[in-house]
Amino acid sequence: MPNQSDDHNSDPPPPPFDPSKPSIPISYPINSLEDLDSASYFTSFHYPFNKSTVPLHPPNSALPPRPRLLVCHDMQGGYVDDKWIQGGHNSGAYAIWHWYLIDVFVYFSHNLVTLPPPCWTNTAHRHGVKVLGTFITEWDEGAAICKKLLSTKESAHKYAERLAELAVALGFDGWLLNLEVKVDIGQIPNLKEFVSHLTQTMHSSLPGSLVIWYDSVTIDGELSWQNQLNEKNKPFFDISDGIFINYTWKEDYPKLSARVAGDRKFDVYLGIDVFGRGTFGGGQWTTNVALDVIKKDDVSAAVFAPGWVYETKQPPDFQTAQNRWWALVEKSWGIVQKYPKVLPFYSNFDQGRGNHISIDGAEVLSTQWNNISSQSFQPFLECVDDPTSKTIDVRVDCSEVSFSGGGNLTFKGTLEAKAYVSTRLFLGELFMGGLPVRFTYSVKSEGNSQVGLSLEFSSEMEGKKKLLLASQETNQFSSKFDETIVLHQPTKSETAPGWVIQESNISMNGYTLTEIRAICYRKQPENSEHKSEARSKTTQDPAEYFAVLGHISISTSVQNTEFPPSTSWIVEGKDVEWGGSQGSKTLSLKISWKLKDGWSSRFPRYNIYVEKLKKQAVRPQGRKLEIRALAPPNARNGKTEVAGEYLGESQVEAFYVSDFIIPSAISSLKYIIQPCDSGGASQVLDDAPFFQFNVEGQ
Repeated sequence: MPNQSDDHNSDPPPPPFDPSKPSIPISYPINSLEDLDSASYFTSFHYPFNKSTVPLHPPNSALPPRPRLLVCHDMQGGYVDDKWIQGGHNSGAYAIWHWYLIDVFVYFSHNLVTLPPPCWTNTAHRHGVKVLGTFITEWDEGAAICKKLLSTKESAHKYAERLAELAVALGFDGWLLNLEVKVDIGQIPNLKEFVSHLTQTMHSSLPGSLVIWYDSVTIDGELSWQNQLNEKNKPFFDISDGIFINYTWKEDYPKLSARVAGDRKFDVYLGIDVFGRGTFGGGQWTTNVALDVIKKDDVSAAVFAPGWVYETKQPPDFQTAQNRWWALVEKSWGIVQKYPKVLPFYSNFDQGRGNHISIDGAEVLSTQWNNISSQSFQPFLECVDDPTSKTIDVRVDCSEVSFSGGGNLTFKGTLEAKAYVSTRLFLGELFMGGLPVRFTYSVKSEGNSQVGLSLEFSSEMEGKKKLLLASQETNQFSSKFDETIVLHQPTKSETAPGWVIQESNISMNGYTLTEIRAICYRKQPENSEHKSEARSKTTQDPAEYFAVLGHISISTSVQNTEFPPSTSWIVEGKDVEWGGSQGSKTLSLKISWKLKDGWSSRFPRYNIYVEKLKKQAVRPQGRKLEIRALAPPNARNGKTEVAGEYLGESQVEAFYVSDFIIPSAISSLKYIIQPCDSGGASQVLDDAPFFQFNVEGQ
């Protein structure tokens, strides 16, 4: 806190946030009924950027008839690093990557209307997880809001419709309703109208959507947490899709709640506060105690604030502690999502944060970043209780090189000559049709360290079959597999020295791919003389092993994307604003693009670059644009002379460039938009759409 005498030296406070004015796109909540009613959010500059673009698969699907796991975010009040839609600069930002353990994700804050940042919806949907926003009223202000909202039946319906419109427009799947105030008994009928109308409107607008009631206000209007489903809160349960039970329940309450719910017992979500504030079992590192009881009594669970691991800085580091904590959840609850399910399937193991970004093995960014939208399918890595028992440590290592994005799987340790280590990557439900399926993966390794893939298939008629994809015959353990497919001519990447691209086409018509595992082994000498020499040098002592798995791609041969030529796009620059001081200038603008009539392709992601063109300098025809690693625009450290510069990525058809520094010798800027498909491929930069902006004389 500065001294009073220092006040005159301090900078003036920033102006209040005006969502109508162009600025770096952010996610933000709605804090009043007036703003909700006016629908002013839809006229905000930030609204188009806040739309999620990844649909659920399968679309409009109901939750499965089994105990489910709901996870309620509640991390440092919400809207932290995740509010920056185009990404931030914190490689240590909070993220969740154990999506295969989750059915429903709730984004929570203590604002009136909490709208999930699109990064959470995008990555949750990618993994098959539904996403809910939160409507919450608290304290005296919340009581006044409820009084107005529930003043008439028409008012209750109106605000329910506004909430439904927001969810549908932004692409998330429904609402958690948390009224933490006392409600006048005379307004209870209108409260029921609000809950019922919101549920019905959501269902008609978005089949498969959810409205979940929080165990707070009773049918008598009292703020009285019941900690179970009973006659005091069941009327709200009956007109919604489920109830989130408060955390301070007792051991027999799950069973009692199941009895009251009848055939809707899976719609009862027993709350667990990971911080342990009065929660059954204590939460924290004993969260599994409550999960075991809930699972035994065949109801669902609602885990509140798993960010406890991050907020309390659990040792030794966030990634290790997070993996350990979610391993407890997996042990109690089991895996609830499986992938791959459909083709194409692509994973570069990106967690949505890192220290660099690569594209096709070439590094284009060399500084910290975070953007949860960038998460690809996350591996089902198993957490070992005693790390010292493993000969090879397997982890996503943001400090190691990446083939694509900022992620990888790094395998590091020791391995005996004829041994191998198997690591679970994915558990799938991918039916293999009549067409051959292409499996592609990238590896960077040291010495004789090798990585293969184990593919397990099942068929009702033929049973199970296990294939090994490897770069050479592996007689030392090939008996463990039904067939070994040797990748005779691995391809070395031209743009990425050290990376080897492995590829094979497989036909397994009628089978279902159920599991993918990484196989770590050591390459054996090619001829008998070398084998004899190796045997004399290699006793039973293990040797160092190091390899990085860059990506895995699965597709059929007919799934090659046809990228539209640059002439098929309309690209525009809007909201231009100049700035800077003497001797330099800065540019801010919004770039938007869309395909012309006749093209229906929609791409899940776009890479954005800028090429700085000097006066009368034209890149010779046929010479490719060279992209070099550089800091992002807001942390450029003065490096402004590079011609081809990576700016970031976008999931929508727009990107905002903020305070871009323009050197004095530059006459124009060429912004290049590179479409990327869901299989990991991207358009050749020289064929991609672009927007050229003349800066001379501005």
